[in-house]
Amino acid sequence: MKRPPKLSRKLVLEDPQRTPDGAGGYAETWVALGTHWAEVKPLSGRLAGDSVSLHKYRITLRSAPEGFASRPRPDQRFRDENRLYRIDAVAENGPDARYLTCFAVSEVST
Repeated sequence: MKRPPKLSRKLVLEDPQRTPDGAGGYAETWVALGTHWAEVKPLSGRLAGDSVSLHKYRITLRSAPEGFASRPRPDQRFRDENRLYRIDAVAENGPDARYLTCFAVSEVST
């Protein structure tokens, strides 16, 4: 039997909001949608240029139904204090879909 995830990290789910900047473009701000307790596991990392490294993570959290604001989407991100995790993909975890797995990337300046 597989062990349940240890949901010990408090993450804030954020959604991008665009507002017109008055010059034909837009400004992007991030709005907090709520918090999730999650398990964050590192997967891999690589250099992306001279001063940035990218780290991939598997983030597991309790499931939320499709269409709910609390269900993460790939255009959103998680915030853990100063660290940001950009969500690349979201999948249901297990046959009973009690958890979601988010595959995310964090950029770290070196």
